[in-house]
Amino acid sequence: MTHTGIQLSARLQRPGFLLDVDLHLPARGVSVLFGPSGSGKTTCLRVLAGLEPQASGVVRVGDEVWQDSAQRVMRPVHRRALGYVFQEASLFDHLSVKGNLMFGFQRTPPAERRHGWDHGLALLGIEHLLQRMPHELSGGERQRVAIARALATSPRVLLMDEPLASLDTTRKAEILPWLEQLHERLDIPVVYVTHSPDEMARLGEHLVLLNTGRVQAQGPVVELMTRLDLPLAHGDAAASLIDARAVGFSPADSLSVLEFNGGRLLLPQARTQPLPAQAPVRIRIQARDVSLSLQMPEQTSVLNILPATVVDIADDTPGQVLVGLQLGDGEQRVRLLSRISQLSARRLALAPGVPVFAQIKGVAMVR
Repeated sequence: MTHTGIQLSARLQRPGFLLDVDLHLPARGVSVLFGPSGSGKTTCLRVLAGLEPQASGVVRVGDEVWQDSAQRVMRPVHRRALGYVFQEASLFDHLSVKGNLMFGFQRTPPAERRHGWDHGLALLGIEHLLQRMPHELSGGERQRVAIARALATSPRVLLMDEPLASLDTTRKAEILPWLEQLHERLDIPVVYVTHSPDEMARLGEHLVLLNTGRVQAQGPVVELMTRLDLPLAHGDAAASLIDARAVGFSPADSLSVLEFNGGRLLLPQARTQPLPAQAPVRIRIQARDVSLSLQMPEQTSVLNILPATVVDIADDTPGQVLVGLQLGDGEQRVRLLSRISQLSARRLALAPGVPVFAQIKGVAMVR
């Protein structure tokens, strides 16, 4: 039987904490481990890396079994083909950028090298930094070099433990566009730990929600963010993610036309250049920016109004409810969230199956 992706079934007891998880992560793209501090995110990475020898269970990457407690298999850390990026870049201060990359490359046996030492140069935009020393780099540049060094080892999986946590807002903005390319251009899985909703939305394809050492849910991030039985769909940050494509541009109005399975949206064009035709775009729509009407609104300033169907309703903050909506039909339908007052929900007699018009007041491009 051929296995794909990553399997992590692990149990680890510590004083006051028990990790008991069963994860199944896809073979490509960025899988985000998300949850509050102390939920077990970093511990999962450490088990994957073999840094928690007391953990019992199974670690499988593709067809390679790295750990199987029942079979007494425990591959040591140095024989697990992985790259590990920490919160701090941890570069060798006495080596240049090129020297740091070469160190990562040379620690991999020649027979196991799938890429050259310069594999991550273009991906992370650091070609011009090769001769610099670590103390000459910004925080964002240091982390990009650290990621490139990890990639130079030809890993089967890349582990990233809150790589932006130590950076200020400016440096985070500097490195995020480079990280966004990982899910598109890498042919290996990336396991990314964060408690930042913005990083989760911008980078993640697959999502694992952790709390107190256990898995609350796992699946596509666009689905889990709108499930009313999960905490992500509640609170002021509740939002929907929609993967769309650019299909047009209105120069006179500086509006991009985006198309997705549930319809079309107009997005103010903040970039100096229009989005290329058919370019993939991920957008975020805050639940607080979606109002509902039983009839098609007329003479309104709201540009984006889409027909939808109420799927479910759940209480949110006092006096507020969250309404789960469906846009489109069939397997390609899309979920949208709306936060409205309980009074409005009663006046509109909202219930599952009721057709409505969703007025979307704000659309933000995530990537």
